[in-house]
Amino acid sequence: MTVTLEVATDSWPIEGGFTIARGSRTHANVVVATLTEGPHRGRGECVPYARYGETVEGVMADIERLKADIERGLDRAGLQAAMPAGAARNALDCAFWDLEAKRGNTTAAALAGLGPLVASVTAFTISLGTPEKMAADTAKAASRPLLKVKLGGEGDPERIAAVRAAAPAARLIVDANEAWSQESFARNMAACVAAGVELIEQPLPSDADACLAGLERPVPVCADESLHTSADLERLAPLYDAVNIKLDKTGGLTEALKLLAEARARDFRVMVGCMLGTSLAMAPAVLVAQGADYVDLDAPLLLAKDREPGLVFEGSTLMPPAPELWG
Repeated sequence: MTVTLEVATDSWPIEGGFTIARGSRTHANVVVATLTEGPHRGRGECVPYARYGETVEGVMADIERLKADIERGLDRAGLQAAMPAGAARNALDCAFWDLEAKRGNTTAAALAGLGPLVASVTAFTISLGTPEKMAADTAKAASRPLLKVKLGGEGDPERIAAVRAAAPAARLIVDANEAWSQESFARNMAACVAAGVELIEQPLPSDADACLAGLERPVPVCADESLHTSADLERLAPLYDAVNIKLDKTGGLTEALKLLAEARARDFRVMVGCMLGTSLAMAPAVLVAQGADYVDLDAPLLLAKDREPGLVFEGSTLMPPAPELWG
């Protein structure tokens, strides 16, 4: 039976906006690929990211270019070679997983060789702002067990101290989004040590991270923008202590699971993260979360509204997806 492809885009409002070192956003703009085979339908959502040269229009066009190949029988295995890692492949790869699970009357977790999925505690993100604004935002989320703090370079020691004061009991991880420099690294690292920060994501630009090999890292440092697929791990091994696996970077769940296994084999700590999308984008990453040290899949909590049905959160505890959503 022929598999058909449809591609669409959606825009979802963000509650209160979202700011990181590279700018601010008010909406999450996503692309959804839908594969249909008879009565069965599989969906995958991706978030095109300008940092990697992606646009909504470009990603939709990249997916559409494979329409004829899919109708002629291109499957998930063939997709890995037919398209490079990135958001477009992620949407298609996850749609294939969903379709395979539904037509086989099973689950994506079973197809991946996993046992029943269990709940995970996700980080909750504090958007970048002034120390005063971040302290106020943190105070509203102080009861959450794990906070992820967006940083921006200049003034980060004050931001870190303000967040810690507003949430004295929460575990903290920080994400600089490439905003630190080699000169500011030691000062910012000292502020993180003083605040009891557990992990620092991508402090330096990805094209300037070689110097990490010679810098003291009393707080573990995690590769985000520097990491896309398992092919990157060998270069990163002397530079980073952890890696952040995001399906929009790996090009889907297939490569994400491979990356997880290879990162574990190299003794990296693992975070599973996300771009700012809906529950449909988060659901496949829940499979990766089963083997992660840190889970950062809070994007639906940052939206003003989400898909129905969406993922269920009990506070910061993320429940496995229902089959009606994905997988």
